[in-house]
Amino acid sequence: MNTQPLEMVKNPGTTESETDMLTLTGFNQDEIISLLWLRQWYQHGGSDRVEVLRHFEFLKLLVVNGKVDL
Repeated sequence: MNTQPLEMVKNPGTTESETDMLTLTGFNQDEIISLLWLRQWYQHGGSDRVEVLRHFEFLKLLVVNGKVDL
């Protein structure tokens, strides 16, 4: 998983899209979707469902890594 801050990804001198830049810096498609979704979500005020979403994301991580079978 790439943990590079988004601030380091920005490059104002090029015409590449954010998605292209994130791909070039090592983020995979799922990480890019999550980053863009989270940015949009936080820009629009978030939600009181954040605790539930965190639990679901943690459960998804466990399933993807084979720690839990559903």
